[in-house]
Amino acid sequence: MVKPPAARSAVPGPGRLGLVEPTAPSELRDLGWVGEDSIELLWSLSRAANADLALRTLVRLKDGLGEGWAELDAALRTDKGLRGRLFGLFGASSACGDHLVADPASWKILAGDVRLPSKDEATATMMAAVGAEPEDGAHPDAKLYRAKVTGPDAIAALRKAYRDELMLLAAVDLAATVENEPVLPYQTVGHQLSDLADAALNAALAVAVAAVCPDAPCPVRLAVIAMGKCGARELNYVSDVDVVFVAEPADAIASRIAGEMMRVGSSAFFDVDAALRPEGKRGELVRTLDSHVAYYKRWAKTWEFQALLKARPMIGDVALGQQYVDALSPMVWTASEREDFVPEVQAMRRRVEEMVPPELRERELKLGRGSLRDVEFAVQLLQLVHGRADEALHVQSTIDALTALAARGYVGRDDAANLAASYEFLRLLEHRLQLQKLRRTHTLPPADDEEALRWLARAAHMRPDGSKDALGVLNAEIKRNSHRVRRLHAKLFYRPLLESVARIDKEALRLSPDAAIRQLAALGYTAPENALGHLTALTSGASRKGRIQALLLPTLLESLADTPDPDAGLLAYRRLSDAMTDQTWFLRLLRDEASVAERLMTVLGSSAYVPDLLIKAPDVVRLFADSPAGPRLLESKPEDVARGILTASARHDDPARAIAAARSLRRYELARIASADILGMLDVPGVCKALSSVWAAVLNAALAAVTKASEKELGTPAPATFTVIGMGRLGGGELGYGSDADVLFVCEPREGIDETVAVKWANSIGDKVRALLGAPSTDPPLEVDTGLRPEGRSGPMVRTLASYEAYYAQWAQAWEIQALLRAHHVAGDADLGLRFLHMIDKTRYPEGGVSEQAVREIRRIKARVDSERLPRGADPATHTKLGRGGLADIEWTVQLIQLRHAHEIESLHNTSTLETLDAIGAAELLSESDVDLLRDAWITATKARNCLVLVRGKATDQLPGSGRVLSAVAQIAGWGGGDAGEFLDNYLRVTRRAKAVVERVFGE
Repeated sequence: MVKPPAARSAVPGPGRLGLVEPTAPSELRDLGWVGEDSIELLWSLSRAANADLALRTLVRLKDGLGEGWAELDAALRTDKGLRGRLFGLFGASSACGDHLVADPASWKILAGDVRLPSKDEATATMMAAVGAEPEDGAHPDAKLYRAKVTGPDAIAALRKAYRDELMLLAAVDLAATVENEPVLPYQTVGHQLSDLADAALNAALAVAVAAVCPDAPCPVRLAVIAMGKCGARELNYVSDVDVVFVAEPADAIASRIAGEMMRVGSSAFFDVDAALRPEGKRGELVRTLDSHVAYYKRWAKTWEFQALLKARPMIGDVALGQQYVDALSPMVWTASEREDFVPEVQAMRRRVEEMVPPELRERELKLGRGSLRDVEFAVQLLQLVHGRADEALHVQSTIDALTALAARGYVGRDDAANLAASYEFLRLLEHRLQLQKLRRTHTLPPADDEEALRWLARAAHMRPDGSKDALGVLNAEIKRNSHRVRRLHAKLFYRPLLESVARIDKEALRLSPDAAIRQLAALGYTAPENALGHLTALTSGASRKGRIQALLLPTLLESLADTPDPDAGLLAYRRLSDAMTDQTWFLRLLRDEASVAERLMTVLGSSAYVPDLLIKAPDVVRLFADSPAGPRLLESKPEDVARGILTASARHDDPARAIAAARSLRRYELARIASADILGMLDVPGVCKALSSVWAAVLNAALAAVTKASEKELGTPAPATFTVIGMGRLGGGELGYGSDADVLFVCEPREGIDETVAVKWANSIGDKVRALLGAPSTDPPLEVDTGLRPEGRSGPMVRTLASYEAYYAQWAQAWEIQALLRAHHVAGDADLGLRFLHMIDKTRYPEGGVSEQAVREIRRIKARVDSERLPRGADPATHTKLGRGGLADIEWTVQLIQLRHAHEIESLHNTSTLETLDAIGAAELLSESDVDLLRDAWITATKARNCLVLVRGKATDQLPGSGRVLSAVAQIAGWGGGDAGEFLDNYLRVTRRAKAVVERVFGE
């Protein structure tokens, strides 16, 4: 049992703080953080990526500050931003911690209202470290600087200034992992790091100018061109900075300045690499502009033009640098005209991946499978191919390029958004790994190093999701994003190979089975060997059907790859194709109607509920096409469907055969409704209304068939009239896919018939209807539940109208009165049904409203339901029926308002939750905002509950915390790309707000 807050320990222990070392308490005493006034500090410290490391670094900082510790201690107690920045930094980066401890007073850099510096401010800081001033030389427009400090002193000063700026950025970036500070966007981090690199190398260039030309002005114009990630302004925390030098003249002095700048920069900041220059490391370090142009016109290889995509004038003579970019840019955008350009780029990516040791390919964030390079190569290839004619693609950063590709239609918006999200996630992990020790690394810890992975999870701000801890979430996210990158990379980068995967016949075979399996795996198939077997079976033989399948499968596979479960979808498609082997229209429809094929794959790859229905009711596939009036899936009207079910069943005298006919049409309708739902064509009320209408029609058909057979057997008319009253969601017209049919059976003896005889006959009819409908079947079940009848399951199944009236007048309990609010005639004798409803009106809408005693009883029952009915192990935050802000909460709230006010407001005489909410709003019984919150929560929970059945193929109320099922539910619910995190966040947000309204209404 969880203790109430007041009973918990006032000072959290080390284990609860995330401290694992036994020495932690003594270190806390060293800091003076052991009293109740330190609890807030300790909770903040516990959220650091490595609380032990953060604590040890704080102790070292205290020792270094001496008497100055009191000032920092006081600031930490009041400045949450400082706490977030300092604790986040110390817990995630031992190198930054060491840097700050070496100069303890520099903690003040992180205090107060921190603002990241602009590029000009960073440049001024770095220049000030070496006393650099503008160079007044032979080329005053060259924008060179001359430093007053050179040699080892300059390197030490620059290193200190650079690390201070880097530490500030890292602290701001990490603050959100500890305190509720804003999350720094990925692009902002990349821009800041690139601007800092520009500023740092500008200072290094100033030192180089002073060292090479100590007594005279610099006689050359020198431009430094940023390449790679720095050129695109998406630099890492620890990375080579790729540069190219352009000089006029390119003489010995220019080469010495460039070399000295690289030496100073590599000693003080990061490796400065000029290997991307013409001829690589064998080529001249510095060239003139004409020499560069001549080389690229005659000798440059494809990869060198690809590298030039990110070229940017950086420092030095910026005008000369811009001339360099302007001269070479046209060559970049005509590179795709080179012979075998696309295969060459693809081959280069494969060579890069092959260079990674096999044991590291799954852990390598930069070069492995599903890595950053997959994204970058795919994006750059699309840029180079389409950018020749579209200047909108002439951008440098990966995210900007993806945005442009999507905006111009070269990549789907969902694909671009998903690829960008995965790219940013992988870059985040890369940044956190590099910050730990300020070392250049791109490799995830091994799977068995749980401690390192747990640190990474916390440093990357992973949070438990209810079913997994932070480490579990990290592993799931790594797998999900890597898979998504592989799939989209294959889709965008190797699209021409997709046809080869599908055409398995001898004439068209272009891939070996192993290669085909690799491509299927890249598309997202988790069992590619099985998928290849399905493709082989579908396209085998020389039949016309096999050739058509081979023609169709490239498109079908691509559509399936975008669904939550392409493996299950491909299997379902094979099963459906096998069932349709004699139906020539099936493949012709898929071939001639592209929308039908795409919609069918979406349904098959999203749902375990629909495929079996389609196999038994394949004509529904015809409805996937559009008519001039719109989607054919929406052409059927509920009243027409009901008439069709009754007419079809009435053709049979045998009740079993009549109900089988009704079941067949129900199967067809369920497939139609569910398909329209998955494809986003039906809203929640439309789905519920359609399902309720089908259920009522089947009940009507079953009752009519059983009554007809009984009359034939008796040889006389039925001894009683019989009606079915829908209760619960059936009565409200709000059934879901997994809902049972709650009903009451009512009879009335015909004139001259003994009541005992009539009731006995009616009970036999009710039993037969329930038995025939509930008979085992491969279809979704048809359970008729009479548990809401008077006296519950211990009472008689069928009562006369007079018996019901007597019972409700004398014995009706609060819950029974509440249940009657949703009573509605659904089948059988309409006149008897109407008289029953009029009879119960005085019970469910009593004069003056229900008594306060009844209201208290309802509140008591609701409290008991909340505490006892939730299944063991269920998460109350995400249980769609009984969870916080779920369906029960909304429906009980609406029904309580009905019980108290329906006697005076006739519009509340309604069995539908949504329509009653509208009436409550119109009568101003709740504010418009409260009504909107309740309606939104009911629709959200109902949608989630329906989607769970569609995905899993069986009734369930519990949303999973993560995983494939949640992603599939999110995708069917309309969250593009199956963004499970955003879907779940929205569900929790909507239901949490609704729960506040529920608690307020029930507390009044």
